[in-house]
Amino acid sequence: MADNSEIRYLNQIDIEIKKEKYCRFKKSGIKFIDYKDPDFLMKFINEQGKLLPRRITGTSAKYQKRVSQAVKRARHLAILPYLADQLK
Repeated sequence: MADNSEIRYLNQIDIEIKKEKYCRFKKSGIKFIDYKDPDFLMKFINEQGKLLPRRITGTSAKYQKRVSQAVKRARHLAILPYLADQLK
C-alpha cells in the first residue's frame, strides 16, 4: 500500500480568501449621512427591510449608529418603507 503520510484528493481544495472589510465612510471621507437619499440607504437594508449588521457591511460602530439613525428618520418621513413588500 501507499505511504499514509501523503494525502491525495480527487478534487483540488479551494481555499477561500476573504476580502478585508473596511468602513466605506472612513475610506471615502464621508462625514454626514443624508437621510433624504433613499438610494444610498437602500445599500444598508436587506430584502426584508432590516438593517444589515456591521459584520456584513464592514461599517465602523460610529457610522453604523449614524446609518441606523438616518434609516429611522427616512422611515419616519416615509422616504423608506417600514415593511419589505414595498421595497422591490
